Amino acid sequence: MQATPQSLERKSPLHDFLAPNSIAIVGASSDPTKRGYKAMVGLIKDGFKGAIYPINPKADMILGARAYPSLEAIPYGVDLALICTPANTVPGLIELCGKKGIKGAVILASGFKEIGGEGVKLEQQVLDAARAGNVRIIGPNTSGMFNLHQKVNLLALANVKPGNIGFISQSGNMLLSLVLEAEHNGHVGFSTYVGPGNQTDIGFNDYLRYLGEEPNTKVATLYVEGFRDGQRFLNVAREVTARKPVVVYKSGSTEQGKKAASSHTGALAGSYGMTVDLLRQVGVSVVQDSDEILPVAEGLGLMQFARGKRIAVISDGGGQATIASDRLSEAGLEIPELSAATQAKLREVLFPQASVVNPVDVAGSTDANPALLADCMAIAAGDPNIDAVFLVGMFGGYSIRFAEDLLGGEMRGAEAMIELAKHTEKPLVVYSLYAPVKPPALRRLHEEGVPVYPSIEHAVRALAALGERGIYLAGLDAQATGPAIEEDAEMQAMFGRAQNEGRDLFEYEAKSLLRTHGVDVAPEAIVSNPAELGEVAARMGDRPLVMKVVSKDILHKSDAGGVKLNLQGEAALREAFDQIMTSCRAYDPNADIRGVLVTPMARKGTEIIIGVVRDPIFGPVLMFGLGGIFVEILEDVAFRSIPVSREDARSMIDQIKGRKILEGVRGEPPVDKEALVDLLLKVSGIVSAYPQLSELDLNPVIAYPDGYAVVDARIITNRSVASN
Repeated sequence: MQATPQSLERKSPLHDFLAPNSIAIVGASSDPTKRGYKAMVGLIKDGFKGAIYPINPKADMILGARAYPSLEAIPYGVDLALICTPANTVPGLIELCGKKGIKGAVILASGFKEIGGEGVKLEQQVLDAARAGNVRIIGPNTSGMFNLHQKVNLLALANVKPGNIGFISQSGNMLLSLVLEAEHNGHVGFSTYVGPGNQTDIGFNDYLRYLGEEPNTKVATLYVEGFRDGQRFLNVAREVTARKPVVVYKSGSTEQGKKAASSHTGALAGSYGMTVDLLRQVGVSVVQDSDEILPVAEGLGLMQFARGKRIAVISDGGGQATIASDRLSEAGLEIPELSAATQAKLREVLFPQASVVNPVDVAGSTDANPALLADCMAIAAGDPNIDAVFLVGMFGGYSIRFAEDLLGGEMRGAEAMIELAKHTEKPLVVYSLYAPVKPPALRRLHEEGVPVYPSIEHAVRALAALGERGIYLAGLDAQATGPAIEEDAEMQAMFGRAQNEGRDLFEYEAKSLLRTHGVDVAPEAIVSNPAELGEVAARMGDRPLVMKVVSKDILHKSDAGGVKLNLQGEAALREAFDQIMTSCRAYDPNADIRGVLVTPMARKGTEIIIGVVRDPIFGPVLMFGLGGIFVEILEDVAFRSIPVSREDARSMIDQIKGRKILEGVRGEPPVDKEALVDLLLKVSGIVSAYPQLSELDLNPVIAYPDGYAVVDARIITNRSVASN
């Protein structure tokens, strides 16, 4: 079992009020239907040891606590205010919080920016008051918060077990779902919960930093509809994931989901695929299905990581071993061959008919002695080719299915598994079909932190997350970004000219930028006078040439007849020049045509696309994929936040589904992946060096066994950023 990670150095101001010693309930009530009543009940029932100050001008006492007519009437200091009153009262109350020196406020009311119009103005008033008074606010439009280890339960939820999972969720119903699931599971518990609501002040990055530092939290878990500042979140996540696991479920994976998220919280939901890639880049475990959140969080919280993805499967049933093998393979996990020594040890304890290859099928060997399963797990855990052990079958149910006197053997097996978990760094994961009935042996495993899942799929997802995290941690030393690129004065001037003319870079200018910073770009010539074509033809040699129109007004050159291919010799160039000019002037009589670009045609190879966009949420993002149908229809692309490391660049190439094409198919040689890695690093560096670059599109780039060719390059300028 892995050691508990140390908490991060305390940097977050949220500790001051998410673990409060005194709480004011503004809108406290004796009416059981009101949130001000339920919050009081939650604090009292859970045994909150701090001071509770109900605020209600019409009451002297509420639930045995002295009530005050207003915040300013409280004669003592207050750490946190829970505001249960309507939206229109909130700006004034936040102003009073500031005057009182209250550090944080939880605003339950809705009716702010999520409804638009006047709600937007009202929310701005709340934020202005908070900043003026140095008050941090949770919400508005929040479900509330709890800190179970501090006995702070402002949601008044019953039967919520304290534990090591911190949860931040933009949906209160998602919290209820996980709480009920945890109650049924009987083992998983929570540390802190916050509903961020509209994130008017405190965003996901702030909450994540807090959970990363909070000592009772071993895994930070988030349900996200939209990030307010994705770039800052990635920076914080990179820090936190180096110390403890972070699990994210990102909703809005469809257009319909994005619309629902926007109407619910007013959040801007970005591209789902891009968001997932960027989160994984910084070590976040992303779950695809909502019912995976708790199983994955539990596995990571208990075991932290596995050193790799090599799994030993121990099974007492062939069918479930097959299912487990299918799910493991689909999840990208490996089922390697066990060493000869491991197989020999297994043969010593199992019946002759047992299969000791991986997966191991005990074939009835454990029917009379279920404790033998623990011996098999220990043997497998000792194999150097194995990173985690997965027990699949009916452990815990032998005494139910066969004979009651097998209970002792199952309990001995459970104790042996617990001891093994304490002395091995390799995670032990159990799937039992008897998990729903909670027999004694499985309850014992739960009590000692050995995860037991009622679903093969959930167990596999936890194993995958453990392996992914282990590989990420092992590669942290290789995460240094590529060397910085120094901006070039001539290139800065080029950007300035384009910005002054209100245009994007011409293709030849984009290629000049690439060439200046070490990208391999073919020679080219800009021709405005056909008399120059003879000299160009002689300089380019015998290679077939391509000619393209140069015009800021003609973006789709082929549609305008502005591209000619396979040109050789001066005569062919002159004829092509005339045809391009005639076609383009007919296409747009007012187009500003600067001439034509002449460059050698690229030889055949594998088309890829490299792009950059400055995303409004995450900042500059790099994209890589195969060209043609793969990007247009299949959307088989990978994203990474800029700047990228060499490992990031390699992982982009390996991530796409069409990577086998790059590795060579049907007798074709593999492409030069390291050349593509270098190209991605250079593009990342260029984008970092030139903020005037808004978007970049290299499409296509032709990949070869010995390099690449940038066939077309387009760079869109950011007119709002001045050149130096």
